[in-house]
Amino acid sequence: MKTLYSLFGEGVEAQHLTVGQVLLRAVVVFFATLIIVRFANKRFFARKTAFDIILGFILGSIMARAVNGSEQLIPTIVAGFALAILHRLLGYLACRWKRFGDLIKGSTQTLVEAGNVHQREMTQHHITNEDLLEELRLKGVERPADAKFAILERSGEISVVPK
Repeated sequence: MKTLYSLFGEGVEAQHLTVGQVLLRAVVVFFATLIIVRFANKRFFARKTAFDIILGFILGSIMARAVNGSEQLIPTIVAGFALAILHRLLGYLACRWKRFGDLIKGSTQTLVEAGNVHQREMTQHHITNEDLLEELRLKGVERPADAKFAILERSGEISVVPK
């Protein structure tokens, strides 16, 4: 156990870690993070809502501390799993209660309906007419009158349903 402890540089100040210790820590953290992300659920990277992005930032930040030796290896990996569990729990609760889901994941907003632009929603979300026209063109729709719906999704993307 003592040899394993020194192999990873546990108890050694970050600036005194050897290249080999940092390399070994990086490999362990890589595989641990891979397991954590797989546990976190497929939607973790697919959805890109603030709810999902925050987990990615925090997970990356704390796992980096384990690699560079500014934090202990095992407690940091455990913290990563705790964040993934919290993410799954909040995701589960968001599926069960719509209001809670809207609170942590956001809600959709209709920007165009039957060709009519909802200017209030556009202003509320800081979307200019030029932004809307660009999104419509990227989705193969020339102008708002040609759209059945344009919806600002929870992820921030604008989806368009042509007439």
